[in-house]
Amino acid sequence: MEKRETGKGEAVASVKEIFGLSGPLYLTAVDWENFNHRRSVAASLVQGVSIQERDRQQSRQGHQSQASPWWNFFHFQLISPLIDEVDSSIFGAIYQYKPFVFHHKAPKYVIAFRGTLNKPDSRLRDFKLDIQAIRSKLHQSSRFHLAMQAVQDVVAVEGAANIWLAGHSLGSAIALLLGKKMTRLNYPIETYLFNPPFVSLPIESIGNPMVKQGIRIANSVIKAGIAVAVKGKHHNSQRDGSFFALSNWVPYLFVNPADHICSEYIGYFEHRKKMEEVGGAKIERLATQISLGNMIFGVRERDCEPSHLLPSAYLTINMIQTPDFKRAHGIHQWWDPSFRGRSELHLFR
Repeated sequence: MEKRETGKGEAVASVKEIFGLSGPLYLTAVDWENFNHRRSVAASLVQGVSIQERDRQQSRQGHQSQASPWWNFFHFQLISPLIDEVDSSIFGAIYQYKPFVFHHKAPKYVIAFRGTLNKPDSRLRDFKLDIQAIRSKLHQSSRFHLAMQAVQDVVAVEGAANIWLAGHSLGSAIALLLGKKMTRLNYPIETYLFNPPFVSLPIESIGNPMVKQGIRIANSVIKAGIAVAVKGKHHNSQRDGSFFALSNWVPYLFVNPADHICSEYIGYFEHRKKMEEVGGAKIERLATQISLGNMIFGVRERDCEPSHLLPSAYLTINMIQTPDFKRAHGIHQWWDPSFRGRSELHLFR
């Protein structure tokens, strides 16, 4: 990665950390009615959290710091960083919008969460949380509880309608779980999820569409059958009710087909749509709520549902071919001025 000196004798910052070199400078006037503008702003605020943590690890302070332009450019103020009590890393931030003229589509507050950082002072803690996310136990972490308290505090003062949640990778897993929890408390929050992890076999990477579809149909039938046999109809009706309670909450999902961490969301929603078209809606209605991974590994607690499964979403797929996984999973793609995507609303009925 290209490096650039921030000054003689000072800590270096990569080009991707410097807003003036890699940020969405074209957004000099944000049109809050424009979905692409909102996507770019949300992604930039998430990047601001990552740069805060990199500033901390490299002891960059004052004019050496690279973080503040990632929110100041859009007229946001940093209200408070969210600090993990285990490793003291900055994993989130609360921003307040302070414009000259407020627009009704703009948020008053954005609570954003960074993804996993492969850096010395944060990688161990982040990787442990990645594993907890895979095991559907992220909600048991102190990081999640701190984030939940922060969201509840802001909602108590401002109301859910004035807040956005945003996250990338591990941060999107946290934001997704927060969005689910708050929706079930009758406080649905507008949520932007970049490269959200989907824990599954990489079916989407199979090249043959017929084989891929066949595997998905078999997977749906197996999941529905096991659920009925093992869980029982009473348990399924409870699960369905809990899942259906989220159906009116529609988070924005942003995925790249070349990113195996999130690409299964493409097949998850497209397969459900196809099953409905061919008369398999009842099977898929049950299967879409079930994770074979959770069932195999014995995760049976009621509060350990697979956090990555969703009834509804507004799914945006990056249609530009990405040369490698690192860029496919990176957040910079989501404010690229040449971005070309395909978006579709998926509702659970």
